[in-house]
Amino acid sequence: MISYQVTAFGEPLTRAERPTPAPQGSEVLLRVLAAGVCHTDIHTWEGSYDLGGSKRLSMQQRGVSLPLTLGHETVGEVVAVGPDAPGDVRPGQRYLVYPWIGCGDCKVCRRGRENLCASPRFLGIFRPGGYSDHIVAPHARYLVDIGDLRPEQAAPYACSGLTTYSAIRKIPEDVLAEESVVVIGAGGLGLMGVTLLRALGCANVVVVEPDGARRGAALAAGAHAAIDAGAADAAAQVRQAAGAVWAVIDCVGAASTVQLGLDLLTKGGQLILVGLFGGELSLSPALVPMRAISIEGSYIGNLDELKALMALVRERKPIAIPTACRCLDGAQSALADLAAGRVVGRLLLTPADGTASEASPVTLEQATQP
Repeated sequence: MISYQVTAFGEPLTRAERPTPAPQGSEVLLRVLAAGVCHTDIHTWEGSYDLGGSKRLSMQQRGVSLPLTLGHETVGEVVAVGPDAPGDVRPGQRYLVYPWIGCGDCKVCRRGRENLCASPRFLGIFRPGGYSDHIVAPHARYLVDIGDLRPEQAAPYACSGLTTYSAIRKIPEDVLAEESVVVIGAGGLGLMGVTLLRALGCANVVVVEPDGARRGAALAAGAHAAIDAGAADAAAQVRQAAGAVWAVIDCVGAASTVQLGLDLLTKGGQLILVGLFGGELSLSPALVPMRAISIEGSYIGNLDELKALMALVRERKPIAIPTACRCLDGAQSALADLAAGRVVGRLLLTPADGTASEASPVTLEQATQP
């Protein structure tokens, strides 16, 4: 089995080769067909998050140990199952792997909210992930049907899709149906948010993004307007396009974008933070109740939400975000390009042996066909 691992934070990934594991107990072994490259991978590779004021949260403080195989957006084909795995999971079947796995024993996990477990076993962060030619799922319940979706189209739903879907579901239904929603950032998260908002019936989606190519992708994905975040009158342009802003989803999470989101909200509005860029912000507590605004963090999503999301995708067929595939041995360059802002949509890693028929770049128009 070939994997690309973090062996030292901030250093180039290391190619590792070892015997392919045999699944034990309820485990399922899958051959990786597509693995998304996500900004969380960058934070994990670099080794920390920026908390502002020269403070950082290290991955070691979070319990990450090295070496680590990155990758939490993974589609694979079942190769073998452990002796205790359910009989309906058979070799040859293709699944999206839910990576946000908890300890399984605490009350949070028993409530079905494993993504919030205090002792997580997330694939690609605490356990080996998809930057490999094989991946092990601890149980078949973490395998989600992708229907007729191509592997590289389905893989991003495990993180960027699930994260934005869970955030959107926190918006009241009447607001979603009758008001505008502002999405800050048009990277993989933001573009996915646009497509899902449109699929869920949002009346008007307005995107704020500094990069022109990404603004164009946002419009192609269904946004009604895409505002240059660098414009001096960006906030005024957003209000003109959106009217009263009742809901903002910040897919960046920088101090400047959070401040913009707060400034845009009408009285009673809602800011949902999903981005993890970092920094710090000054906030007047008195203005929060006086304006009756809410500030809510939304952290990925649970397994039931991913199943509901994939059912939505199969039923309503939202526009898929642009994707481009690279061979597994291009993992380091893919991380570097994403970190440098050179990616529109999602980069994915695919097998190097030609077994992935979709290894060529996929345009937005092509990606709309499941």
